[in-house]
Amino acid sequence: MIRIGIDARELVGDTTGTGRYLGELVTRWAARPDANRRELILYTPEPLPLAGAFPASARLREVVCGSGRGTWWEQTHLRRAVRSDPPDVFFAAAYTAPLALGIPLALSVHDVSFAAHPEWFRPTEGARRRLITRQAARRARVVFTFSEFSKREIVERLGVPADRVLIVHHGVTERPHGQGSREPLVLYVGSIFNRRRLPSAIAAFAAATAELPEARFVIAGADRTYPHLDLAEPARQAGVADRVEIRSYVSESELTSLYSRASAFVFLSEYEGFGLTPLEALAAGVPAVVLDTPVAREIYGAAACYVDPADDVRQAARALKLLLTRPDEAARQVVAARGIVSRYSWESAAAATLAAIEKVAG
Repeated sequence: MIRIGIDARELVGDTTGTGRYLGELVTRWAARPDANRRELILYTPEPLPLAGAFPASARLREVVCGSGRGTWWEQTHLRRAVRSDPPDVFFAAAYTAPLALGIPLALSVHDVSFAAHPEWFRPTEGARRRLITRQAARRARVVFTFSEFSKREIVERLGVPADRVLIVHHGVTERPHGQGSREPLVLYVGSIFNRRRLPSAIAAFAAATAELPEARFVIAGADRTYPHLDLAEPARQAGVADRVEIRSYVSESELTSLYSRASAFVFLSEYEGFGLTPLEALAAGVPAVVLDTPVAREIYGAAACYVDPADDVRQAARALKLLLTRPDEAARQVVAARGIVSRYSWESAAAATLAAIEKVAG
């Protein structure tokens, strides 16, 4: 029986982004018909809500070690726990891993924005990410990433040989489509970074809905901006403060409700390794307006409305107004998205990731 150690700290608390990715993988690994062939050892700084989350046949073991969730926990408590009873392989789903583990390592690197654009990060945080991610990636037997664009960045900026970087696309969470007509609701979902141009999105929303006073814009995501952005200010300046709602977190049920009611999704990001939430919007029948970047073209193909980075506010406003006032145009984009969305499956992602992890375990 193969023993797979997993850094499970991203499953603690409110799971977003990487936590959702890891949760999708582990849930499917535990439910496989051959689940009894492997033991999944989940290392965590605090107990996980495992009861009832996995089939009784799944071989899962939780190891609670130390406290905290940052680099200190990773490089001390987590490393000590792994080395005290080494599994056959260790999987880290969020950029970094304990160094000098002495066993094969599989690592997921979602993007290398910290190396490509260090100005987007606080100096200490950026330096830490560049140092530990580069060292972990170079030591890993396999580095998972999620687009051709991201693979090129990892090879060029982290110095990882191309033959050790494996592209495994994310899957898309299936959500029910809204029944009947949708609301004049524009939606953004994802962590709030400066590179995602939320002030431009707010200005575009204001221009697009000048004659649609009933329209609303919901922004759902943790604020991780640096330098700090107060998104309430551009909303006030644009005269739409009462129509822009900023929420730091939404539950899965709330998110499903938002996707079922929204008429448009806006995501003006300059840099992504994949960009999952616009794809989720498309899968839920919500047309997406995105910045025209190489990775966006790679992932969304002909399914999205593209906005020139040099003219983002005007073009995004025009696209949003079209989607809010022309249901036929919105429907056309949703139909075009079906073929794109069908490429992405969590079942396939989980199977490919597990196969690669077991291969490097030898």
